[in-house]
Amino acid sequence: MLWLEFKDYREMSKKEDTIEEQITNEQETVQVVENQEVEVEVVKEELTAEEIMQAEKDKFLRLFAEFENYKKRTSRERIELFKTAGQELMTSLLPIVDDFERALAHTEEDSEAEELRKGVLLIYQKLYNTLEQKGLSKIETKQGDVFNAEFHEAITQIPAPSEDLKGKVIDCVENGYQLGNKIIRYPKVVIGQ
Repeated sequence: MLWLEFKDYREMSKKEDTIEEQITNEQETVQVVENQEVEVEVVKEELTAEEIMQAEKDKFLRLFAEFENYKKRTSRERIELFKTAGQELMTSLLPIVDDFERALAHTEEDSEAEELRKGVLLIYQKLYNTLEQKGLSKIETKQGDVFNAEFHEAITQIPAPSEDLKGKVIDCVENGYQLGNKIIRYPKVVIGQ
């Protein structure tokens, strides 16, 4: 009986050893798998950290580019503002220039008002030269120029005196002016029909 008990004990011991080995193997396998998962998670975290750094770098570059564009745009706007800052003043002085031109045209015919004409011409030239120094320039329009809606304002159409004047400027009623590159008053013209 003792022999049976010993034999049973040995078999049980072998079974326990086998079970312990299986448990140990399973634990080692779990630890290896866990270590691999941890390593995979670390790699994933490293990749996301790199991706985050790249995304932040992209954001910074975009923000920097937007700021540079903002600086350039405000500089251009400031330059334009300085160029056209006197536009309102220039526009209000244009009727005075027109009056001087009409006075000069009227006094050309009168030989008795020669001294008056010289005085008016002197004042006109002084005023016009000052305005030119500030960037004002006259838009030259002559009879026979092709009518261009971007540069002329047609106030009326009359029958053309000749075939070659059809669709062209016949007379300039009021001169046009530009301040820098911006037209502040379009020349008013009569065109042939």
